[in-house]
Formats: sequence, structure tokens, C-alpha cells
Amino acid sequence: MCDEITEAENAAFFLNRREFAGLGVGAAALATIPGCVTAAEAPTSSRMVTIDTPDGKADAFFVYPTRGKHPAVIMWPDIAGLRDAYKTMGTRLAAAGYAVLVVNQYYRSSPAPILDSLMAWRSDAGQKKLKPMIAAITPSGTTSDAAAFVSWLDMQKEVNARKRIGSAGYCMGGPFTVRTAFANPARVGAAASFHGGGLVRPEADSPVNLIGKTRAAYLFAIAQNDDERAPKEKTQLRAAADAASRPAEIEVYPAQHGWCTLDAPIYDRTQAERAWDRMLDLFKANL
Repeated sequence: MCDEITEAENAAFFLNRREFAGLGVGAAALATIPGCVTAAEAPTSSRMVTIDTPDGKADAFFVYPTRGKHPAVIMWPDIAGLRDAYKTMGTRLAAAGYAVLVVNQYYRSSPAPILDSLMAWRSDAGQKKLKPMIAAITPSGTTSDAAAFVSWLDMQKEVNARKRIGSAGYCMGGPFTVRTAFANPARVGAAASFHGGGLVRPEADSPVNLIGKTRAAYLFAIAQNDDERAPKEKTQLRAAADAASRPAEIEVYPAQHGWCTLDAPIYDRTQAERAWDRMLDLFKANL
């Protein structure tokens, strides 16, 4: 859930993860991690873009196969925001046949990159920098952002607007995938949340309570330590999906919070690849 408790747990776990210790945080370092380089299915092109939203101009990284039109996916980064790790992940997804928009959820406060790695979030300076930016993001703001992103994608020549749109989110971006599906039910057909925090809350507009107002299929990949802290949440997500007759794969992975993000010290290649494959299956079936 990207809170201090989770970060403390991961810091302790990280003491036994020596394989990450010698790496830097840039794109070149990411490419040295086995299984993390861009997939070779299709060549890709990319560009930085600016998208008008009700709250201002959002910057984002747009990456897509060089030929043809493709289903679109909105990718929401983790708490450290849009950076090299997520450009790499977005490019890999694009190489699998998707037009991917990796967004800067902090655009109201600053253009990306805000931090250069997830490790920077662990520092006092990183947390001091991000906390007011996090506070500026509201549920209604995320929903209106998602609607703007969907509209923008539908106007791009690289996007097949006859196909439904997907969403993938990590950490704080996990619940944003549900809000994306809620923002435009007719267009958003699939949402994948990886170690998402804040999916189950008591508010009426909590993501768990929005599932019934969407038309998407879901993947909720839950971290082991998140499940240990809130074991009822997977059951609540299942009940909400079943009540809404929404397809949903809900699984607790034997990995720590943050395991899918390439520059995370807690990155678990085996479990990240398994979750990635489940996402590809979800998108293939529903977009």
C-alpha cells in the first residue's frame, strides 16, 4: 500500500536481496536485469505527449508499434511516478501489440520525472517532495484524468478505436485502473492492478464499490505482505466482482509489495513475469 509500514517491511526484506545492490537506476541498468529488456515481438516508436484535462495539461509517455493501429492501454505508475522503469515497462507492452500511454499522475504539481527511482521515495527528501503531490490527487480528479486520457487515445492514429481500452496500474496506480474503467465503461474493457493499495475502503467511491458500475474484466495481483495485513480485502473484491458479474482473477502472489516494478529493490523476476503473462492474457481476451 506504499505506506510507511509496507516500506519498513520491504526495507527489512531487501537486506537479503543482494542482487539489486550494485545496480543504478537508469534505463541502462534496467536493461541488465534478466527478463526486463524490451520484448522483441514488434519494433516500437515513442514520444512524450501533453494531454488536456479538466485540471491542466498532463504529460505522458506514448509508445506503440511502428506499424498499424492497436488496442490502447493506460499505464499508471507506482508512487514514484513516471520514470525510466515505467518507460521500459510501457515499451515492452507496446512491443506485445499495444499503444501504451504511461501517464504522470503528478502533473498537477510537476512534469515527470518527479523521482528517478522507487529507491528515491524511501529517502526523507523523496517523501517530503511527494507527499504534497499525493495530496493533490483526488478520486474525482483521477476519474476525470482517465476520461481525458481515453478521449485522447481514441484520436491517435496509432490506436484502433474499434477495440476496447485496457488499464494497468501499480501500487497507488492499482485503484486508478478501476477508476479508469468507471470513467468510461463503454470504452474500457480490462483493468489489471498489481500490488495496488487503497482498493477497498469504506467510501462510496472506493474502487471496490465502483466495480459494479464498470464493464471491464479484472486482474487483481496482490502482494503477500499486503494480504497478511488486510486478509479480507481479496474476499471483498471477489464479492464485488461476483455481484456485478464482472470477470475477475484475484490472486495473492508469494512476493512482497512492489514486486512487479523493475527498479524496485523488492523486484521478483519470477513472480513479475507470471503476473505480466496474466495481464497479457487478460488484454488478449478483452480488448
